[in-house]
Amino acid sequence: MIEVAASVLMLIGTVFTLIGSIGLVRLPDFYTRMHAPTKATTLGVASILAAASLTIPGGVVAVGLKSLLAIMFLLLTAPIGAHMMGRAARAGGIGFCPETHVDELPPAEIERAGEEIPPSSRS
Repeated sequence: MIEVAASVLMLIGTVFTLIGSIGLVRLPDFYTRMHAPTKATTLGVASILAAASLTIPGGVVAVGLKSLLAIMFLLLTAPIGAHMMGRAARAGGIGFCPETHVDELPPAEIERAGEEIPPSSRS
């Protein structure tokens, strides 16, 4: 029964990782490409780690706890990393694809180390 559950989790993880990888290649611009690895691939890797925790010998509690910590770390850091990449791309002037018609964000102001920020733009 454990092998069946691990196989199903491995299959789910493989499918989501494949979908995320295809999305990374096929989506039109940087901002939409960020969604593929942060959404689909995160779920895929979490499923593969869960399957590994069921099948790796050495105590289900010890291996399961390590896998759970890895999954939690992944779920916490992937969205933060994508957010920071999006902010850096926006500040760097990377544009949207031509099909994007709505840009609700104001132009980004780049803060450089060592420069004084005017008091009117501080939040």
